[in-house]
Amino acid sequence: MKALNGSIKKTFTILEHFTPQKSEWGVTELAKVLGANKSTVYRFLSDMQQLGILRQDPASEKYSLGLKLFELGNRVHIQSAFVEKTHPELAKVALEITETVHLAILKSNQVFYVDKVESPQGLKMSNHIGTYGPAHATSLGKVLLAFTLPEHDDFRRNNMLADTTLQAYTEHTITDTESLLRELAEVRSQGYAIDREEFEIGLICVAVPIFNRQNEIVASLSASGPANRFKEEEVENYVAILRSGATAIQQNIGFFKL
Repeated sequence: MKALNGSIKKTFTILEHFTPQKSEWGVTELAKVLGANKSTVYRFLSDMQQLGILRQDPASEKYSLGLKLFELGNRVHIQSAFVEKTHPELAKVALEITETVHLAILKSNQVFYVDKVESPQGLKMSNHIGTYGPAHATSLGKVLLAFTLPEHDDFRRNNMLADTTLQAYTEHTITDTESLLRELAEVRSQGYAIDREEFEIGLICVAVPIFNRQNEIVASLSASGPANRFKEEEVENYVAILRSGATAIQQNIGFFKL
């Protein structure tokens, strides 16, 4: 991991040298400015070129920023536009359900929190907008996995699960693939997921899917509260409120797809 962190730092150090004032760099001049070995700099530049992060002019052999960065930048704008359309509904759900409400999408096989409205009852959640959480141990993640992965038996070999480590966060966390598959089948059947202290002791969460108008899963919407207040016998009421919010969001986002 240290080596990976070092590579990331070196990559961004190189990228920061591509500015409007100096948009192109040759290997030798960049290595000199960086005080780095020429072959090392060339390797980094070459790797970034292959990924589309940089492009190389065939004539001058100099490097400049590639379209991949433009694409990634646009994704940020897309997510911002998505939140603008969904946040008012999150606020309504949080007010009605009187618990903390989250909106999340699936990124790199993990839950990525894109928006949040705190509980009016004072419960403060530790997770923050722009951070990741485990898909298998959260209601948000289980909903996203259930409606993203194919339903047939072969989906247990799907890369999304094959590359996922089912880490235990509490004694209630699902840690084996077979149990997770059964849970996801149940989520698809009932249309919602529950996290019964699987990620954090004392915390119960329930989540529903958000589809666009093409019936494609886009995100998930959850309500979270302390176990002593979040009564499981009232789950149907929580689900009804969340589904109402998800339907309103679907109308707002139309055919939107992240």
